[in-house]
Amino acid sequence: MASQRTITEVIAFLEDFAPRELAAEWDNVGLLLGDSSGPVQRIMTCLTVTDDVVAEAVAEKAQLVVSHHPILFRPIQRMISDDPEGNRLLCLARSGVAVFSPHTAFDNCPGGINDMLARRLGLGEVVPLGYGQGPRQCKIVVFVPDSDLERVADAMFSAGAGHIGEYSQCSFRLAGTGTFFGSEAANPTIGEKGRREQVSEWRLEVICPDALVDPVVAAMRKAHSYEEPAYDLYPLRSAKGPGGFGRMGKLARPTSLGELASLVKTQLQAGHLHLVGEPVRMVERIAIACGAGGEFLTEASQVRADVFLTGELRFHDILAAQSQGLALILPGHYATERCGIEELADILQKRFPSLQVWPSRKERDPISLT
Repeated sequence: MASQRTITEVIAFLEDFAPRELAAEWDNVGLLLGDSSGPVQRIMTCLTVTDDVVAEAVAEKAQLVVSHHPILFRPIQRMISDDPEGNRLLCLARSGVAVFSPHTAFDNCPGGINDMLARRLGLGEVVPLGYGQGPRQCKIVVFVPDSDLERVADAMFSAGAGHIGEYSQCSFRLAGTGTFFGSEAANPTIGEKGRREQVSEWRLEVICPDALVDPVVAAMRKAHSYEEPAYDLYPLRSAKGPGGFGRMGKLARPTSLGELASLVKTQLQAGHLHLVGEPVRMVERIAIACGAGGEFLTEASQVRADVFLTGELRFHDILAAQSQGLALILPGHYATERCGIEELADILQKRFPSLQVWPSRKERDPISLT
């Protein structure tokens, strides 16, 4: 008999597939409600936790809802039944339904929503539209006598400096000569005040996360024997972050904007879409950002895309794109992301064949044409 699956196992798979470090800094991803150690037999995916989705999850006895859009996206001060969001959360909690959200990690990961959109449109030469920045770091350089070298280095390592990838206690050390002239008020550890001294010293360099610079410097000063240690702080330019946001690809052949819009509407089962640009215009280079992609408009223009496909844009962003000669296809937020949630249900079902996994059958695009 197969062992009982747990929510922890499903989460481990989801976080391996869409690592949380690929999520936007402002996002709220991961397990947001429920007990990760609980058993799971039934999983439902959805775009957003709405009243209809909650009712379906409870009625169908799901133990886990994988919602693209996070619940508890903003801090709340109370959870009561009179509040719509509070009532949804209370209903889920009472029924033992956990909620996990991958959101922008799923947008950005290899095989995630943006890749799914590119595949549905038959794009080739697909690459990220752009890259986020890695963590902000600083290089700390301090000059120490030989007797202080290991003590100061150990203190800085213990305070959080010296980490590079999977390695810790990383540093660079270079021997040299330092000079100083102490005033009458000075109290030098080495040599005498009132004259220039030359001292054999080490140049000790370590990398430090920006947020830990102050405690690392404090630890260094405490471990250093000098009255006034000489040290430098060098802010480092951020490297590209892991993964990349959006996608950029090419059609197999130049196609009219109108034909491409029809393909998008069919492939995404969009009930409607907005088109900005002449339908007869020939296009080939397509930039993609699922959902509300206004923040990526600059990148779409910089990579010289002919068309930017995203769910929705603000009016002034549309005017900005138009002024830059960038055509737009806007099939709606729901259409650009719901397809990903449906595919995610298939991915989970294949990975956990003993479980029942389905995309919400009650969820609908809230926007309709009249």
